[in-house]
Amino acid sequence: MLQPVDCVLRTKRLIVRLARSADAKAIAAFYFADQAHQREYSPVREVMFDPLFWRDWIEQARIEFDAGRTCQTFLFELDDHTVIGSANLSNIVRGLFHACYLGYVIAGTHEGRGLMFEALEALVGYAFDELNLHRIMANYQPGNARSQAVLERLGFVNEGLARKYLFIGGIWRDHVLTSLTNEAWQATP
Repeated sequence: MLQPVDCVLRTKRLIVRLARSADAKAIAAFYFADQAHQREYSPVREVMFDPLFWRDWIEQARIEFDAGRTCQTFLFELDDHTVIGSANLSNIVRGLFHACYLGYVIAGTHEGRGLMFEALEALVGYAFDELNLHRIMANYQPGNARSQAVLERLGFVNEGLARKYLFIGGIWRDHVLTSLTNEAWQATP
């Protein structure tokens, strides 16, 4: 199966797409403005506030996408310039697995409006329909009710608890492991 040329997904209220070099400043601004909100659930580093970091990152992310290893997207408002979050399909593995990990974050100012569900519904559809993946795995910290709710709404099932799974905010944090499988998956020649 050939890797798609691009990933641009339009929903009712968002554009979910790969970043372009012109987006570096908007991405840095998003991480700077939302850093306090994200610290509990995601590793935030000061380099993420620098547009030059994002220019290099965007170039590397495009190489990884073209190689079929990742699909790292950002959530843009319909103006296609304002970043309000990110959603990533990472560590894409083929062979006998055809799976990836899903990671996501949305600005605290945009929580509770169903925007992440809207974005992830489109990205999961892309993963299954365009990338022909069989399994998507997503993990969240116990107590993160919003993340739990969005994954459950999308149909992800709980597969257990991973103790001291990720080092975030200076401590090892437990995570609930979940997955969603593509029941329509078919092997391609």
